[in-house]
Amino acid sequence: MKSGHGNTGCALCCAIDFGTSNSAVARSISDPANPEITRIQFAPLEHGATSMPTAVFYNADDGSRSFGRAAIVAYVDGYDGRLMRSIKSILGSDLMDEVTELGNGLQIRYIDVVVAYLRHIRQVAQLHWQRPIDRVVIGRPVFFVDDDPRRDAKAQQTLLAAARAAGMSSVEFQFEPIAAALDYESRLQASDGERLVMVADIGGGTSDFSVVRASAAAHGRTDRRADILANHGLHIAGTDFDRAVNLAKIMPTLGMNGGGPGGLPVPSKIYFDLATWHLINTTYVPNRIIELRMMRNMYDDSLAHQRLMRVLEQHRGHDLAARAESAKIEVSESGGATIELGFVEPGLELSFVEREQQVALQAEVDRIVETARQTVKMAQLAHDRVDAIYFTGGSTGLDFLATQLAAAFPRAAAVRGDRFASVVSGLAITAERRFAAQEDA
Repeated sequence: MKSGHGNTGCALCCAIDFGTSNSAVARSISDPANPEITRIQFAPLEHGATSMPTAVFYNADDGSRSFGRAAIVAYVDGYDGRLMRSIKSILGSDLMDEVTELGNGLQIRYIDVVVAYLRHIRQVAQLHWQRPIDRVVIGRPVFFVDDDPRRDAKAQQTLLAAARAAGMSSVEFQFEPIAAALDYESRLQASDGERLVMVADIGGGTSDFSVVRASAAAHGRTDRRADILANHGLHIAGTDFDRAVNLAKIMPTLGMNGGGPGGLPVPSKIYFDLATWHLINTTYVPNRIIELRMMRNMYDDSLAHQRLMRVLEQHRGHDLAARAESAKIEVSESGGATIELGFVEPGLELSFVEREQQVALQAEVDRIVETARQTVKMAQLAHDRVDAIYFTGGSTGLDFLATQLAAAFPRAAAVRGDRFASVVSGLAITAERRFAAQEDA
C-alpha cells in the first residue's frame, strides 16, 4: 500500500502505530554480522515511556497545546480548554472536514488535531535519534469504517494527507494485524515449522483479525502476500467498551432509562452523546443545555435531572468517560471497582463488579468473536485448523474477551504478545524491508 515518495538523504525510515488510545514510534535495525537478525528500537515519547496516549489538550486561555499524558493531566487539573481523544476513530467521517470549538472563541479543524499529534511524535522521535524522519510505515486497521469502502478509502487518504502535512514525505501503510503477525513470527525457531496463526489485534478503536502462515523460514521475505490467508475486522473495541460501561452503570444515575409523566421514557439521545468521546463536546452547546433544562418536568426523578444538568453545565462529560474507562480496567484486573462521582453529587459513588461488566459488554464481545470466526472461514479453514491465536492490542488485557475468543478455537494455543508494542514492532520490520527494497530497485 504505497502512498508517496521523497528524497530520503540521511533520514531514518521508521514505523508509527497511530492508535485510537495509544501511539508509538519504532525502527528496525539489522545486525551487521547477521542481516537475518533484527532488533527494534523504540522512541521514548513521554517520560521514558515507549507508548503515549493519543490525546491533545488545547488550552483556551493561551492557545497552547499539550500531548499524551500531559494533555490528560491538564484536563484533570481543570484548565479551561478542550481535551481531544480517540481522534483516529473519526477518520473517514465528515467530521474531519469540520471545525470544533476549543473555548474563548478559538476553533480548530479536526484534521489539524491529527496533524498536530503526528508532528509532535515525529519531532520527539527525531530529537531522540538525532536524525530526520521522512520515510514511514503507518499502521492501519483492516477497516477504518465498516461496510463502506468509499469512506474507508477516504480515511486512509486523510491519514496520508495528515502525515505529509506533519513533515513525512514518503508514507506507506500496513495492516496492523499483519504487522503483529511479523512480531509473532520473530519468536519462532526453524524447528517450529509452519503454523497457521490468527492474529487478534484489539485496541481502542477496532478489532482486527488476520489468518497468516507463519514460520521462521519465511520471516525474512519481503513479499508475504501469499501467506496472508484472510483479513477481517470490526469497528468495535476499547472505546466502545468504555461507552458500554458508561451507559450501563453511570448514565442511569443521570436519568437514562428513567420515566416521566404518563409513563413516557425520558429522551435518550443526550446520554448516548454524553458517553461518546467525539460527541461529548456537542452536549455543552448553550442552546442544548437550555433545552434540556426546560425538560425538567419530563423526569419523574428530579434528582437524576439535576445530576445531568450539573455534568453538562460543568462540562464534566469527559470526566465521566475517563472514569468509565478506569472502572473497566480495574474490574478486569481485580474483579471490582468503585466509581467516585463526588463532583456530580457529594458522596455519590457506584460499585461496579465483574458480572455487571460482562453483561454490559456481552453484545460487543459476541460480535468480535463472530468476526474472528468469519475470518477463519474466509481463509477456507475449519476452526480446529488454527494452531495459535496471537493476542495483541490494549483491549486483549480484558480477560473476559480473551477467554471467549480462545474458547471459539479450543485447539489453538493462546499466545500473548506485548499489548502495546507488537504492532509497532512489526511495522518497523515492514519499514526496513520496504524502504530497503526501494533503494535496491
